[in-house]
Amino acid sequence: MKNRITHYFFIVVSVFALVPTRALSQQSAEIVRKVVSQVVPQYPSLARSMNIQGVVRADVTVAPNGKVKSIDLKGGHPLLGQAAQDALRQWKWEPAARESIESVELRFHP
Repeated sequence: MKNRITHYFFIVVSVFALVPTRALSQQSAEIVRKVVSQVVPQYPSLARSMNIQGVVRADVTVAPNGKVKSIDLKGGHPLLGQAAQDALRQWKWEPAARESIESVELRFHP
């Protein structure tokens, strides 16, 4: 059991180490948009059975109309990432004059 936990710890650390960081452009930093509709992610059954929990971080590119244009996962366990993306694709933000990049954290706890 301890070896399994150690193995998953190294996977998580590797994911965080491989995720490139980038500065937000000045344009997107100026826009602060509110979420008007959000969907709670479904906890993956495999992650639940393995007692995997944690935070998935993502940068979400939001179109001017408030719909999600793209999602860039920035960190989190790979088993939780897909569930986070599936939920985030359904989120809506308030309209804005231009596209923005919104940073989101989703917490998964069994």
